[in-house]
Amino acid sequence: MNGTLSIFLANVVATLFLTGLIWMVQVVHYPLFDDIGDQNYIRYQQRHQTNITYIVGPVMLIELATAVLMVWYPMDSIGQLSIYLGLGLVVLIWSSTAFIQVPCHEKLVLGFDPAAYQWLVQSNWIRTIAWTVRSVIVISMLIRVLSESTNGSL
Repeated sequence: MNGTLSIFLANVVATLFLTGLIWMVQVVHYPLFDDIGDQNYIRYQQRHQTNITYIVGPVMLIELATAVLMVWYPMDSIGQLSIYLGLGLVVLIWSSTAFIQVPCHEKLVLGFDPAAYQWLVQSNWIRTIAWTVRSVIVISMLIRVLSESTNGSL
């Protein structure tokens, strides 16, 4: 397997993993925040922030790095528009995380704040939709790459 294909496959795996994870967070995890209760809420938020970072952080870094590397080392069967659109979505996801979701979590770690909670749940749709669109893009790229490989050009 060549390096360019390895970069691409790492990007596909990271994106699909993160898409599944964000849907679980959006539909299951975040909606439960308001059911925790005052007594345990701060500890719960602290543990959430620490534990989720161990899962999400490395995979987001892999997705970002491989999306950038795909710009520098494109595969012939993948169009530049798909590559740049995918990278743009990664930038949108990172921006939303840094400027919207992280500040919400920083407020919530001090105690349950209904406004911060509502904004977190609503604004997280930005990442949920962006990762879903990225998944569609990387799956379409994968289909093109596999189609090329069946023609013997990989």
